[in-house]
Order: sequence, then structure tokens, then C-alpha cells
Amino acid sequence: MTRVLSVASECVPLVKTGGLADVAGALPAALAPHGVEMRTLIPGYRSVMQVVGRDTKVAEWDDLFGGFARVYRGKLGDNVLYVLDAPHLYDRDGRPYSDAQGRDWPDNAERFAALSSAAAMIAADGIEGWMPQVMHCHDWQAGFAPLYLRELGASDRVASLMTIHNIAFQGIARASMISTLGLPRSGFNERGYEYWNNISALKAGLVYADKLSTVSPTYASELMTESFGMGLDGVLRERQADLVGVLNGIDEGIWTPPYKSPEGKAKYRAALREEMGLPDWPGPLCVLISRLTEQKGLDILLQALPALLDRGGQLALLGAGDRDLEEAFLGYAGAHPGVATRIGYDEALARRLVAGGDAILVPSRFEPCGLTQLYGLRYGTLPLVALTGGLADTVINASPAGLAAGAATGVQFYPVTAQALAQALMKLVKLYDDRPTWTRMMKNAMASPVSWEHSAATYAALYSEMVKTA
Repeated sequence: MTRVLSVASECVPLVKTGGLADVAGALPAALAPHGVEMRTLIPGYRSVMQVVGRDTKVAEWDDLFGGFARVYRGKLGDNVLYVLDAPHLYDRDGRPYSDAQGRDWPDNAERFAALSSAAAMIAADGIEGWMPQVMHCHDWQAGFAPLYLRELGASDRVASLMTIHNIAFQGIARASMISTLGLPRSGFNERGYEYWNNISALKAGLVYADKLSTVSPTYASELMTESFGMGLDGVLRERQADLVGVLNGIDEGIWTPPYKSPEGKAKYRAALREEMGLPDWPGPLCVLISRLTEQKGLDILLQALPALLDRGGQLALLGAGDRDLEEAFLGYAGAHPGVATRIGYDEALARRLVAGGDAILVPSRFEPCGLTQLYGLRYGTLPLVALTGGLADTVINASPAGLAAGAATGVQFYPVTAQALAQALMKLVKLYDDRPTWTRMMKNAMASPVSWEHSAATYAALYSEMVKTA
């Protein structure tokens, strides 16, 4: 049995802003059959403490970045959850990383350095008599943990894995905070945690962890290029022997379609059209569930939409983000009967969109792994995706070869431009009109391997390889 401490800033079902939460929430149960005992450490945000409570205290520190802190034990399914309760850092209104107005908390560097520090101390000293062999750090919020572990003199017996979920977010802090964050000044250089005369929490993790991973094989390759590496491509090229891409999966017990065959979708398509106020048009009902940002390609979708709508297709969108994009899609919905827009996030509506949609659109400029296309595959809601990251690794394109082999599960497009996306949308409509081909693709999609089974085995093997012997 390999003992692993997972360190994350969010975790389903307690707190979620993106796919990281789904991964952190799903991994412990997925790994258990592979001989891995994973315990998870997350921050004690106000909403989290309201659920977990303060009944079982298992660790405490008098001063953790400006105030007392305690660790309470809870449950994550059948697995152990540890919650870092530091009221001066986490007990506040707003979201995990920002206030109610969407502004980053000014003390985010200290807030997540505290998470990293607590993780390193637990890894070094154990907790409740439990001693982890591997510390699995997720994204920049846990990026300092491998360095703190080294400073505690425990990195020779506890291994550390740093996973990049999205390299665009790096945890940048001013160089003047070196002492405040308890970092060794000797590491403030280009081979350490220094990044353009600032501190980078993510770079610290990439430099000091024993192994590195990211959430798809294609993204692992992309990260070593200037176009995708966000200034850290050189670090990753230097450490490419230690970098592995492991695809995310989804919990098939949670994401289970309410029908077993393509024919069952019609009922849910009709219900979704009624709910979203869309007429019964002849073309495919496309759905999109996303943060509304340029990274997600929503600006080019606005330009390409006529290619879908003019051919009888429709769009039902659920998302929030950039204010200009929100207003643009709301305006489109007000002016065109084929578009429906809901601003915000609603988990139940997201499921109804996936169940009732014919296709799910993911036109991202970059996408480390992506989960919505996996949900689409599971439900026979064919993904139309950009050829990047995990989208390239999980969707089999309806190319002539893919169709001839009877293996296609969706449509890919490249380059990520409005013109290429428009052509892909026209192709999607044409495929939809060919009912035997579309039905075959739906069956292929619903049979696609999207669970954690294979990836969990890969992680288990990686952890086992990393364990350090005394």
C-alpha cells in the first residue's frame, strides 16, 4: 500500500472553480483499488468548514503565516480528508481566490504558502501516526510544498510530485516577500523559484519536486514549446525526463446518462429546448458549458456562429466570465431565436445540457485536458473540439480515415481560428444530416474509455516508482 498526501486548493464536492476540483475529489477513490491510500489536504474556506466542522482536531500550529491554524479530519467519500482551518487566511466571503467583486485576494501568496507549508510539515512529521511516502501537489497553490519539504530536511525520505493543471496560473509574488513566505534566499535565481525578478510558486514546484506531471500527453509536449509554456518551457524542457502526461478521467457513477442508447436522447433534447426557450429546428442542438474567456475560444465562436445557425443548428450556452463576452452572448440570444444564453453556473442545468445536446463545443485555444468533452462522450453528445491538449488525446476526428474505420467520436479543427471553426461547424451539420453516420458516432462516443481506471493505474505505478527507501 502506497501512502500519498494529495494537496489541492479545491475539491469536489466541497469547493470547485474548475476541473482541478473534480480531479482532487475523484482520485482517492479511483486509486484505492490500485493499492494507494490517498489522504487529501485542502484549505478551510468558510463554506468548507461549515460542512466539515471542528469536531476532530488532528494538528495545530500557533503561528502559520500570521495566525493560529488547526487541521481537522473529515471524510471524502470513504477516504480521509484533512482541512487546514486558518481563519485569518480563509474565513471570509467571496470565492477561493478572489473577493465578491472578482479581485484577487491581496494575500493569496501567504494563503497558499500556508497550505504548502502545512502539507510539507504533515509529510515530514506525519499526522495521526500516518506517514505519507509521496506528496502530490496540484498547481501553483501547492507549488512551494516541495521546497518547504526540502527545507525541513525530509525530501530524502518523502517524494514529491507536482501536477500542472493549467500553466497559465503561476502564483506570482513580489521578490520583497521572500522572507514573509519563508523561502530560502539562495533559491531566488533562474535555476530556483525566481521568475522575471518575481517569485513563482509554480516554478518552485517544477524545480524542486522529484517528478512532474500534467493532465494529458499532448499538453505535456505542448508545455515544452514557447507557444504554450508561458515562460516556463525552458524549465520543462530541462526536466522532460521527469515529466509525464496522465489524462484526467471522470466519475462514471456521477456522470451517467439517463438513457442507454442514442435513441434515448430525443426526449431530453426536447425537454432542453423547452427549458431554454429554443424552437424545434432541424439541425443539431449544440451546447457549451464554459468559463467565458478568450482562452476558451469564445470570441472566435461568436464570429463562427452564423455557419451553424444558417444551416438550422442551435446553441445553448451556460457560463460566466469576461463581461464583454457575457454581454455579447446575451445580445446574440436576444437577437437570434437559435441561441439561448444562461450566465452563471448551475450543476444541474449543466447535466441537462449534456444529456439533451446533440454536440458539445470546446473551441479552446489551449486545453490541458478538458472534462466537458469527456462528459459529452459519455452521453453521446459529440464533441467539436480544437486540436490541442487533452482534446486532441480524447476525441477521434471524423476524418475520412476515422469514418472509414468506423471509429470517429467527434470533430476536431485546426488552426484555432474563426474560419476553421466555421468550417468545423458546417461539417458537424453535414454529419448530423447523415443519420446512420451520426448514430454510429454516438455509439462510438458512448463506448469511449473516459473513466479513471487506466489513469489511476498509471498514477499508482508512478507513485510506487517514486517511493524512497531508507
